[in-house]
Formats: sequence, structure tokens, C-alpha cells
Amino acid sequence: MAKQAVYQVRMDEDIKNQVELLYRNMGTSFAEAVRIFAVQSIREQGMPFTPTEQRGRSFGALSSFSNPSLIAQEGSAFEKAMVEKHAAR
Repeated sequence: MAKQAVYQVRMDEDIKNQVELLYRNMGTSFAEAVRIFAVQSIREQGMPFTPTEQRGRSFGALSSFSNPSLIAQEGSAFEKAMVEKHAAR
């Protein structure tokens, strides 16, 4: 049996409810969509789609999908992960 890992993500509850309904209506689950996204990202070696909306804030090209209150809650987790990732090389 393959190793299993759990990934948690914080998001706005309304967005979560909408996306879960969307994928349920498509005959799958949001969790399965995330797994598909991960595999496709590896295949593409990057984002498997081009984001279509930008707010122009300092968070970069994906800023329209960000939630500043969640960014604050996450602290420097991304920075720490990147330091660890690149230190291992």
C-alpha cells in the first residue's frame, strides 16, 4: 500500500462550500480535485492553469485568490518551507 499523507488548508467557509458543491455536482469531490491538481502540477512542472484575475497587490500573480486574514494566520510557514526545501539541495 502506498504511503498516505494529509494536507490541511485554511480557506473562507463560503468558498469551501461552493467548491464542494461544484465538484459534488460534477460527480467527484473537492479532495479528489486537489489530488488531480497536485498530479497535474507535477506533470506541468508548475501551475496547470493560468489564473484569470489579478488584484495587483504585492502577493503576486495569484493575489486575487488570496485571503489576507489567512495569510496573517499562517505566519511565515511558506517562507520556512522554502528555506528548508532549498537548504536540502
